[in-house]
Amino acid sequence: MKHIIYNDSGSIDSMEWMDGKSLTTGDEQVKINVKAFSLNRADLLQREGMYPPPPGESSILGLECSGEVIETGKNCSKFKVGDRVMCLLAGGGYATEVVVNEALCMAIPENLDFVQAAAIPESFLTAYQCLRVLGHVHDGNKVLIHAGGSGLGTAAIQICNLFNATSIVTAGTDEKLAFCKHLGASLTINYKEADFKDEIEKEYGKNKINIVMDVIGKPYVERNTDVLAVDGNWILIAFMGGARAEQFPLFKILSKRIKLTGTTLRARSLDYKGKLIDSFKREVLHAFSSGSIKPVIYKTFRFEDIKEATRCMENNENIGKLVITF
Repeated sequence: MKHIIYNDSGSIDSMEWMDGKSLTTGDEQVKINVKAFSLNRADLLQREGMYPPPPGESSILGLECSGEVIETGKNCSKFKVGDRVMCLLAGGGYATEVVVNEALCMAIPENLDFVQAAAIPESFLTAYQCLRVLGHVHDGNKVLIHAGGSGLGTAAIQICNLFNATSIVTAGTDEKLAFCKHLGASLTINYKEADFKDEIEKEYGKNKINIVMDVIGKPYVERNTDVLAVDGNWILIAFMGGARAEQFPLFKILSKRIKLTGTTLRARSLDYKGKLIDSFKREVLHAFSSGSIKPVIYKTFRFEDIKEATRCMENNENIGKLVITF
């Protein structure tokens, strides 16, 4: 099989495709001939030595892929050779072949191709986990989504639509904001030009946000607590703006009974991920079949152009997902 390697510098220029041995399929695993995989910001962090894979997982980059089952373990019962699947991975996706527990695979809806399917598992499962499982999003909620133009952000907007919640997004370009509005966001805020706290309070009043989905961290701590409603949920998934806040508004968190939850999906147990996927299939997957939810793909690259795709993500050019095909 072919897979991506890079040297200790972690530079984009050091990335190259290497031939390796075919993987061994475990008893509960399926082997996938990968047709496409998506890039995630976690891949950039791992390459730079800042986000290592969980113990025992593949050191190859890549958290999601789509492809065709070419082998099944002796205890597998959900899939057979030839099935089209999309997979949630803890690593290994930047490759022509992966092995993964069958519990972490989903059948690709008939109306989706491999490129679209590769853009679903990591982003949509993370958004679903944050908003539905941890945030308990429901009809009438107001949800603040930071980095609304990202793959995760565009997934979160559509999850809000599905559960009849109002989404408010921040992003750094008018192009990204316009696309978020097209997806269904009710209020869009350019964080470079306006204070999201002021804009939200102007539109909805004070203390009206039920859920904040935060990938920024440090610079937004005070304002997140300001806009949250009593008993609001603040879900922290990343800290692209910094991990250490000089001041933390404990009084506001206490007085509003704000629940602050930090979460990463990658390091969760197989049992947790399997149950999350089962719940996602019950509540969300049908919306892809009907077309009411669609993966947002900014650009598709051939595998030979992995460096160009990675630079695109590093430069924050993309709206939605970047997908690599073989």
